[in-house]
Amino acid sequence: NNIKIINLENVTTQQFEIIIKYIYGGVVLLNDQDVSFIFELMIVSCEFLLEELVKYLETYLIENNAHWLRLNFARIYQTSFQNKQFQELQKWCNDIAAKYPSKVFESENFTTLQENALVSLIGRDDLQMEEVKIWNYVIQWGIAQNSGLSSDPKNWSGENFLALKVTLQNCLPLIRYFQLSGDDIIDKVKPYKKILEENLWEDLMQRFLTPNRPGSSTILPPRIISSPILPPRTTEPFSTVISETHAAKIASWVDKKTEVYSIVNNPYEFKLLIRGTRDGFTSKSFWKLCDKQTNTIVVMKIKGTDEIFGGYNPIAWDKSKNGKYTNCNNSFIFSLKNVTIQNSILSRVKEPNSALYTSSQCGPNFGNYGDLAMYTDFNQHDECYCYPQSYEKTLRNTKDKFNFSVDEYEVYQI
Repeated sequence: NNIKIINLENVTTQQFEIIIKYIYGGVVLLNDQDVSFIFELMIVSCEFLLEELVKYLETYLIENNAHWLRLNFARIYQTSFQNKQFQELQKWCNDIAAKYPSKVFESENFTTLQENALVSLIGRDDLQMEEVKIWNYVIQWGIAQNSGLSSDPKNWSGENFLALKVTLQNCLPLIRYFQLSGDDIIDKVKPYKKILEENLWEDLMQRFLTPNRPGSSTILPPRIISSPILPPRTTEPFSTVISETHAAKIASWVDKKTEVYSIVNNPYEFKLLIRGTRDGFTSKSFWKLCDKQTNTIVVMKIKGTDEIFGGYNPIAWDKSKNGKYTNCNNSFIFSLKNVTIQNSILSRVKEPNSALYTSSQCGPNFGNYGDLAMYTDFNQHDECYCYPQSYEKTLRNTKDKFNFSVDEYEVYQI
């Protein structure tokens, strides 16, 4: 009787309210929403077949919350390939995965990757990985899809090889076999030659015996492996407080990497928003240039010492929240190693409810009582502060005073 039942058990009340407002008003307001909520809202919108809203949310996430997507890359990668509608997210993920393939191939969930995701990645000419490693991972993935199949092909029956061949039928044509070395062909490919087309194996053997004789197999072009390009030297450093090496280390902390990025592999651009000696050391100048800015790095050179302190705020500095704390799970503060400071200190937030404090009379303020805070005039009268409260570690030894002034400070958007 023209009645359609929709199962909403996976949809929250808050999500449903936004969906209803969108259906009747064509409007969606995301300013105060958590990024994770927006991502889940995109998935829900897909279930409601709201294609226009899905595309809008997809673009919004990529353009405004790329840092969050990077931090949750494995989840985003898996989810984006579970639905054909997420074309832009799939491309965004594959562009990163092609450049940093370890994010996919070395993840704990690699063998649960959907076939379409694997196929789309190994089909790229710019996948930055040795061909023999790609072959090994493809075989590993194929074996994992066939429960009960042992990892040693010496013990396989004809049916086992046939099962693997069927599983990998869309992957095998994308391997650049003719770019493999002779040793790799014998050591890595030959044990699985029964899953290859007969003419392909004959052509591979023929290549070593009579390399100039044409074969019948399709030969894919070699992958375009990029050579690391060092950044051009400039007459002036990009920062008067930190070095390129410092920037790469901070980027590694942002992405929660166990290994530090090199200068060449730093995936972030540091865009200068404010510099004290250029724009002023007051809270007024900070809010003028940094209000509503997201994904910011604050760095400061401490007056009278060689110390460099700083903090990362992934969400927006928001002057309208004057006198209030802002919840944040991924902010952190730090001190950086230099000539006289032996070790860097990373201090992640431990009390997210008081991660950030907003005051129109202050500059950037991390923590409840001021784990790292800058007051009215940052370069005078010891009006900066570092007292351990909402973050894991203090940036200074308790024997040192907690108040200080700065010679220079900068805020970057990454």
